[in-house]
Amino acid sequence: MGRSDVDFAIELAAKEGWNPGLHDAEYFYRTDPDGFFIGLKGNNPVGCISAVSYSGRFGFIGLYIVAPEHRGKGLGTALWQHAMRYLNNQNIGLDGVVQQQENYRKSGFKLAYRNIRYQSTAFPNVAADDELLPLDHVDFEQLATYDSKFFAVSRIRFLEGWMRMPDSRAVAMMRDRKLHGYGVIRRCRRGFKVGPLFADDEKIAETLLLELSNDAAVGEPIFLDVPEVNPAAMRLVERHRMNKVFETARMYTAAPPAIELEGVFGVTTFELG
Repeated sequence: MGRSDVDFAIELAAKEGWNPGLHDAEYFYRTDPDGFFIGLKGNNPVGCISAVSYSGRFGFIGLYIVAPEHRGKGLGTALWQHAMRYLNNQNIGLDGVVQQQENYRKSGFKLAYRNIRYQSTAFPNVAADDELLPLDHVDFEQLATYDSKFFAVSRIRFLEGWMRMPDSRAVAMMRDRKLHGYGVIRRCRRGFKVGPLFADDEKIAETLLLELSNDAAVGEPIFLDVPEVNPAAMRLVERHRMNKVFETARMYTAAPPAIELEGVFGVTTFELG
């Protein structure tokens, strides 16, 4: 894909009900411009897939969609095979719909855990916390180091854009000049998504989430994608009576990355991991 083709992919995702962010196309594409593929029938786009590679060390598959009227003709298989060749010899992850787990297993993926999307339109108003700062006030090297505890590899190119995209806000919890958590909220086709939400503990994650929730007007939904294997994250969404709306199967072709899942309170995106 060229950059403009990614808009087609995002539009397909919106039609599938995946509720992409308003600026996802731009910042997804910047992460790995070579990792987005489009399927054509004649000159007409009919399907897409992303196979983003992080420095050739870790890959993530997303945006795997064929337009409904062109399904069942082998187009999806061709896209899939092309993406897998592009990510050859890397550990590859994906967040797939649960019903497709068996098909992914046939391609060598193994289930690690479930990610569950929660939604709420009613977070309490809380006073500002003086330990919270805009994320761009944090030393970027410290941010990249902190982020790498919760993601498979360092993702500097992605972070440089994601933390500054339009229609978003990013905040950090700083204590004694040390980063203890951060979160990003972005406007989507419907409401907002928080992701990532990484924190040292449940209390910090809650402080960040409540601060970010101030960006939504009354009645606007906020979505948070939570690893089911993190008990503290599950307690957080249950305490705020968030409703489960969707789930995915997080799968990898090799061993799950050695990340600190206990600090992952919100997945960055289902498309890029």
